[in-house]
Amino acid sequence: PSATPIPPVAQTVCTDPQVIALIDSLKTSMLNADGVLLSSLVSPSGMEVRYFRDGNPIAYTPYQAKFLFETDYQANWGTEPGSGLEKKGSFHDVVVPELKDIFNQTYTLHCNEIRHGGATYEVTWPYARDFYAVHFAGTEPYGYLDWHTWVVGIEYVNGKPLIYALMNFFWEP
Repeated sequence: PSATPIPPVAQTVCTDPQVIALIDSLKTSMLNADGVLLSSLVSPSGMEVRYFRDGNPIAYTPYQAKFLFETDYQANWGTEPGSGLEKKGSFHDVVVPELKDIFNQTYTLHCNEIRHGGATYEVTWPYARDFYAVHFAGTEPYGYLDWHTWVVGIEYVNGKPLIYALMNFFWEP
């Protein structure tokens, strides 16, 4: 007797344990400055990184991601809220410290929902695709205005979740 294989039920990004493993791998890549690991997490179509919510999206290919902890390429991330000064710097000097900071604190994960503290702007995700928010709620001494959320855009390629975007949200004056 032959058996007809039943295709696996398509999992959603919110219930797929592979996605939590992907975020854990992102954390490991940041804490260990592991470009090879980071590269393996990036979608073949690339990863857009926004340091400021309305800043310049900087696109990286999986190949470029291998070297993001080493390269001194100075990206223009956009204008800083408050000062209006342009933020320029390498991925490892600008983005990595902020991701390391959130991953070294008590954070919560939220699927397709951007958790945030008090905001002076509308907190919106500019992509029409799935994401997870890595949210740090802030601390009482700062009136919880030190909240911080990194949003990780996730898409499936050949059944494997990969990162297509990273975006930073925080309190702005």
